[in-house]
Amino acid sequence: MTMSAGWYLRRLSRMGPQEVAGRVGDAVRRRRWRSAPPDCPSVTGARFTAVLPAGTIAAMAPDAAKRLVAEADRLMDGHAEFFGVDRDDLADPDWSYDPKTGRRAPQGYAFDVPYRDEDAVGDIKQIWEPSRHQYLTQLAAAYAITGNERYAERVAEHLRSWWAANPPLRGVHWVSGIELGIRLLSWVWIRRLLDGWPGAAGLFEDNPVALNQIWHHQRWLAAFPSRGSSANNHIIAEAAGQFAAACAFDWFPSSERWRADALRSLDRHLRSNTYLSGLNRELATEYHGLVLELGLAAVAEADAAGVQVPASVRLVLLRMTDALAAVVDNRLRPPRQGDADDGHGLIVDGAGTDRWGSLLATGDAVFGGLDWWPTVTGTDVRTPLLAALIKPTELSVTRPASRPAHFADAGMTILRGPEEIWCRCDGGPHGFLSIAAHAHADALSVEVRHDGVDVLADPGTYCYHGQPEWRRYFRSTLGHNTLQLDGGDQSASGGPFLWTRHAQSRVLVADTSGEGVARWSAEHDGYQGSVHRRRVELTARSQELRVVDEVSGPRRTVNLAFHLGPAITADLVGNRAQLTWTRDGEDRSAVLDLPGQLSWQAHHGETDPPLGWYSAGFGRKEPATTLIGTGSTDGTEGFTTVLGFRG
Repeated sequence: MTMSAGWYLRRLSRMGPQEVAGRVGDAVRRRRWRSAPPDCPSVTGARFTAVLPAGTIAAMAPDAAKRLVAEADRLMDGHAEFFGVDRDDLADPDWSYDPKTGRRAPQGYAFDVPYRDEDAVGDIKQIWEPSRHQYLTQLAAAYAITGNERYAERVAEHLRSWWAANPPLRGVHWVSGIELGIRLLSWVWIRRLLDGWPGAAGLFEDNPVALNQIWHHQRWLAAFPSRGSSANNHIIAEAAGQFAAACAFDWFPSSERWRADALRSLDRHLRSNTYLSGLNRELATEYHGLVLELGLAAVAEADAAGVQVPASVRLVLLRMTDALAAVVDNRLRPPRQGDADDGHGLIVDGAGTDRWGSLLATGDAVFGGLDWWPTVTGTDVRTPLLAALIKPTELSVTRPASRPAHFADAGMTILRGPEEIWCRCDGGPHGFLSIAAHAHADALSVEVRHDGVDVLADPGTYCYHGQPEWRRYFRSTLGHNTLQLDGGDQSASGGPFLWTRHAQSRVLVADTSGEGVARWSAEHDGYQGSVHRRRVELTARSQELRVVDEVSGPRRTVNLAFHLGPAITADLVGNRAQLTWTRDGEDRSAVLDLPGQLSWQAHHGETDPPLGWYSAGFGRKEPATTLIGTGSTDGTEGFTTVLGFRG
């Protein structure tokens, strides 16, 4: 996907003067580095001291260790899966190759590589992901657990291969700061987990090639931070990676300055990226998880190095952890909201480990869980590793005495009912910063689960680059459980990560205190000349969810969408849909009574245009049923939908 001149003008219009000046400075610096790249200073006497405390590995849960070693063995055989693409070439990877398209990225000056152009480069996410080297942290952890040197030797082989194939400022792996930041964090943990291996020092601190790479990564991050309207989760990854490296690899004349600058940036942007309620301002749950992982990893490095961290950093991470505990359903699944690209800050676990349970377990170990927190029964490797480094700290903060259900600043409300009915109502801001890069046009959408099964589902994200029609669909208004007028989106898109007009929502009612009926109501102004208002009521006794949509203003055409989860089978007759599914071997059912003023049709796995799809993770999609009601706002007081669950 190449960007047109119009896109650049739209993108420029969302920047302030300070951001424009900073980007001009970046352009000048890139031009200067092309002809005279900086040189790494000589380093002598480097030592790695940020090791794990004695007994950390021995205290690990056996089942978590077993899952990790099984994953490591799969990696040793060359097998891995990235974004829905199975690979069998990880024994000896080609670092510029995209197996999805069969293309190889060019190896010229980094800032000349058109990484958004799939025809020239391939799918950039497929190329970047292995080079985050998080699979190498898994292999290094397998060495730490088993003492088997074949894992360590494979890690060393791949690092030397990558360093040789990707010299500083050459190729696609030197384009994006988030990639450099996460890669640095991986290298820190690789060195830590390989500490018992005789070749560890020779691979890192005694290796001029490694020193050159580590220095150039940090120099790059110091020179080209994400700015202004782009200072979202990317700046957190950049700051966390640079801070971790400057703590653990403090071998350079600039290490102290880099560490101080990165910590200031991390502190500032953790606060600016997080609501006081603890929810991430991007309103994209996967990025809430990514930022929380990165923040915890950064604090672990600070404590391991004896570097004092502002209390505000730990307070933000505590609030984020409490917020996560508040919003998950009974199966520890958080909302599916906004963009998701399966990004992780630190991976040291095997397949089958629950990411969200792991984060809550870490929060319990570091901050202490509250009485209302959900129970975590699973185990993981990451929690004992982080908890071994993070020092207990007294924080002056009042934490919620009971489980929060309404997050006013984020506009998110969770309605809970009997039989594990869970409903998320969205009345929050469109997204974060002027471009709202990871937002979807989903104002007033609802997401409903029964015992963790998606019934009315948020369809997900699927892709970022290279497939514009799918990118448009998965973040469109029609792609969510809300109401569309005149066939358009509530917010105006200016590109795949750019919104030029943001719908403004406001919550009118959020009453979750009563045991009988929980109520929510909100409205938005995204349809110019009309206001869409939605009311939702969840009645405990009848296990019934009622949704009423009203539109004020002139006559408009209407599309009302309800996206069902992939496990749901729907039998639509007229305006009634019988829903059935299976959970843990037990048949479940519900009835969806739809507004009779609209003409209803079921769509399943359609491609022209896309409609009726569910994406469980980035790069993966599967057909699912979408019910679309079509009509107009003329002569009606509202559209009422009732979802009734059967016992």
